[in-house]
Amino acid sequence: MNHATDLFPTELATSYRMGFTVGEHSAGHMRRILRAFLARWGLGRLSDAGELALTELVANVVGHVPGRRCTVLILREPGGLRVEVADGMPGPLVAKAAGPLDEGGRGLALVEAVTDRWGVTEGADGKTVWFECDG
Repeated sequence: MNHATDLFPTELATSYRMGFTVGEHSAGHMRRILRAFLARWGLGRLSDAGELALTELVANVVGHVPGRRCTVLILREPGGLRVEVADGMPGPLVAKAAGPLDEGGRGLALVEAVTDRWGVTEGADGKTVWFECDG
């Protein structure tokens, strides 16, 4: 049996960063991690928006990044929450317009709808998609 002695050590007081190889069920685990930090930080009111946006960004990694590797950063900011999902796939993020009968293609539109800000930072070693929710 595993035992956790301190689930929130001091160095996790304002941020959490972890690398993942994601799969079909990874978003649920990441939502629980985000929810725990938001509750700890007194920002539980941001859970719905934050969890939905994080789910969409993780789904993009699962569907579009070879190897499905990413790094997730959860930050408590003075004004609320910032989440970053970085992958090692260089090139621009391409948001497609979904038709009324398409099963996919609405993820980034959802991120835009439920967050206060979002964007993409591109680098030579990949890109980081981020969002912020004001608290």
